[in-house]
Amino acid sequence: MAAPPSFEVFGTNNAALFSLKIFRGEGMVLLGMDWKNDQRPPDNFAGFGIEYQTPGSTQFTPVKNRLSFLKPDGTVNDAASSSLQSPVQKFRWAHFPFDADQPGDFTYRVTPVFMDGEGNLSQGDMQQASIQLMGETYPGELNVAFTRGFVSSQAFIDNFAPNGEADLMKIMPSSANAGLKFTSSNQNALAWMGFEARTAILKVLDDAIADPTAQVRAAAYDLNEPEIVDRLVQLKNRVQVIIDNSGSHGVSGSAEDQATDMLTTSAGANNVQRQHMGDLQHNKFIAVNGNNVQAVVFGSTNFSWRGFFIQNNNALIVYGPTAVQAGFQAFHNLWNNPDNPAGFGATTSAGWNDLKLQDVDAQVSFSPHSSQNALLQKIADDISTTSSSLFYSLAFLYQTPGPILKSITDITGNSNIFVYGISDKNVGGLDLQKPDGNKPIAFPGALLKNVPEPFKTEASGGAGIHMHHKFVVIDFDKPTARVYMGSYNFSSSADTKNGENLVLIKDRRVAVSYMIEAVTMFDHYEYRDVQQKATAQGTKLCLQTPPRNPGDKPWFDEDFTNPQKMRDRKLFSQQ
Repeated sequence: MAAPPSFEVFGTNNAALFSLKIFRGEGMVLLGMDWKNDQRPPDNFAGFGIEYQTPGSTQFTPVKNRLSFLKPDGTVNDAASSSLQSPVQKFRWAHFPFDADQPGDFTYRVTPVFMDGEGNLSQGDMQQASIQLMGETYPGELNVAFTRGFVSSQAFIDNFAPNGEADLMKIMPSSANAGLKFTSSNQNALAWMGFEARTAILKVLDDAIADPTAQVRAAAYDLNEPEIVDRLVQLKNRVQVIIDNSGSHGVSGSAEDQATDMLTTSAGANNVQRQHMGDLQHNKFIAVNGNNVQAVVFGSTNFSWRGFFIQNNNALIVYGPTAVQAGFQAFHNLWNNPDNPAGFGATTSAGWNDLKLQDVDAQVSFSPHSSQNALLQKIADDISTTSSSLFYSLAFLYQTPGPILKSITDITGNSNIFVYGISDKNVGGLDLQKPDGNKPIAFPGALLKNVPEPFKTEASGGAGIHMHHKFVVIDFDKPTARVYMGSYNFSSSADTKNGENLVLIKDRRVAVSYMIEAVTMFDHYEYRDVQQKATAQGTKLCLQTPPRNPGDKPWFDEDFTNPQKMRDRKLFSQQ
């Protein structure tokens, strides 16, 4: 079994004025920089130039910055520029390198850039470090994978939809019920949007198809993505499927109805069941047991167009006989207790089941739980023990009052703990900030239209939410780091009514992966808010030049005076 790649590396140049720390994510990296010895940079520090070198290459490519200094005539550059000329004015930066699955080192070089009184740029001593991104989080044991989730972004418009909504309508179906018969005009766009989650989930099914001994069990909420359904059909009677029939899913002609007919024909009526448990059959899991493949897919990713290609979602693929046994047993207990929460809650699947991985402490529990094995309050109590940092991405938090929201609110009010949170809507009680406190949660907000230069109007991605994750990361930077993730919405319904999966992973490498996902989303959505305010005010978005007049402050002033930003700067760069 291959050793997992290192998930933290550091720059080692003692001559450099700043430190560099790089975190490995899933197809992405997070770079954290800080001035050494808790010193403040000189006022003429203009930002960081960031370059990277791909495995096997001899050339460094500069990361591009969409923001730049104003031209002499006061206009804005309309194209992204090298960060060596348009330096990054942040003390951390997330990067999604092209072909992140290449074997070998990705090397990052970070250089401080300075600007004199005439506007001329110069460079200081750089820091450099290498990190490997290819492969699974823990090869052969466990893999974390994310969807891209940024259809409403400048990158998507630049690469795939220059005409905005008109182009998106050729890439995506107009409705869920049309999904199984729709053919996309741009497979490259789907690969970009689906990112690692799509690749990893499809691989599990492809491996099952290739192994004639493999049996497959799948529980689905949304089921309108043809790549998934086609593979389930190919498995014929080697697959059993449970499909939700709540609400619109149970209406004649729904995509779930269409998928039921297709799978009934291919697998047989005895291998397809419709149910909604106490409220929703909200699971999205697949378990495969064969001579050549033993794998289980957990997570928030619905097997749908929106789940793969519009929303921020995650998938966890776990390998090995114990994980497969847990998945098959849960499926068996769901199948034998259709729409019977009490019956399922009395099974061993509703308790914590150790996945018995060699290198990772991971366990899974399936809902609905009974009053004896309910988990909601216990998770809230665990959140309340956070000692360093809390990152969460929770769809529907705004409509789930109870112990989780109370714990998150209490932790957010603690100025000694760093908190970043993302929800699909604003959440009452988490929208206020003390001068020394944590930021309010970030959420997608409105579609960006008529945005200031150099930005473009984005595509909406259709009706419905964009942020669909359900995960909590506690103390990612401590030996006690842990992650709760799954289809579980951290609500009383998820706990005692719905069919759900919930995984608890006590591991720093996994916690770092989810932390980076949370940071990239928070930054994306927070910056969208900046763009919206700039649009409303008619201001231009540009880089800040060093102070020229008495009373002027440098771009980094808040990073060294605002307590929350000071914690941010130190948390991601500490050795």
